[in-house]
Amino acid sequence: MAVEFDLLSELTETSGTPGQEERVRDVVRDRLPPDVDAVRTDAMGNLVATVEGATNPDFEVLVAAHMDEIGFVVRHVHDDGFVQVDTLGGWDPRILRAERATVHTEDGDLPGVIGSPPPHTDQNPYMRDRDEVRDVFIDLGLPSDDVDDRVDVGDRVTLRQPLERVGDLVSGKAIDNRVSVYALLRAVEETDPDVTVHFVATTQEEVGLRGADAIGFDLDPDLALNLDTTVANDIPQFVYEEDYVTELGEGVAVKFKDGVVIPNPKVIDHLLDVAADEEIDHQREVLTAGGTDTGPLQRTHGATPVGAISTPTRYLHTPTEAAHVDDIAGVVALASAFLSDLDGDEDYTL
Repeated sequence: MAVEFDLLSELTETSGTPGQEERVRDVVRDRLPPDVDAVRTDAMGNLVATVEGATNPDFEVLVAAHMDEIGFVVRHVHDDGFVQVDTLGGWDPRILRAERATVHTEDGDLPGVIGSPPPHTDQNPYMRDRDEVRDVFIDLGLPSDDVDDRVDVGDRVTLRQPLERVGDLVSGKAIDNRVSVYALLRAVEETDPDVTVHFVATTQEEVGLRGADAIGFDLDPDLALNLDTTVANDIPQFVYEEDYVTELGEGVAVKFKDGVVIPNPKVIDHLLDVAADEEIDHQREVLTAGGTDTGPLQRTHGATPVGAISTPTRYLHTPTEAAHVDDIAGVVALASAFLSDLDGDEDYTL
């Protein structure tokens, strides 16, 4: 199953920080097949596309993938025209120097750069001993009066990076988690389910799993399946093998644990059985820190059996995130095969 590079590129290069995912939501809505039975949004910005089950519509499955990306919010505009920001999601400040950024204003997008003092000034007494996000400033290259007129506190900021093929990988910004939104859209196309499936593009995952919390009150599924990325630390520098979590090209990851959830063991076994039956390469994921929407989906509307499928990704939360095309195809294949295997008679109680 080949990866549709154009669709994945459109998803990753479209900007959508937590709370302002409308551009991504529009892409998702436009890319849904016409035979979806219902599409709606809520006050959190979650998008729900429902496909009614052919034979057992009363059994309901929620399949989720968050569409927000980490970014920034403008917190101060200096008199000299430079813009300072606060974070939306988890950033390592060391990677932010000399990046290209976009400030999303009411009047349109403004390109900018994140400044970095040259090495000639490393002994400057005003420089901090360590990088901090609060020291990030964005240079828009405009007169201060123009910046003051066009940029407001609260405007959102994203980094700018195109999606590129790098050998067998794709690399760019927002692969976390647009690669799963891509898999969600492909699964809608590939699946003709016997049960009712709610395909949900959630919001505000990067700032506390908030969209999934809200959708958990609105929907009461019999089963939830979450799609997200996971760590692939399979790089040769300062990483012990036991900390790899996953490896690129070794297959889709089936989650056993992360920082906020232990998925239902019967759902895990079902996913593994489907992967084996369909000869889909897969690996087991134990993530010792960090969490995904799987957590709130498990418990917000009472006890709900959950499972999670992850795309192994290198360099998470950077503008050069990288995933293997075979693993991406594997996520689509496993999600589609799992949904097609459901008949509504499953019992995941323990």
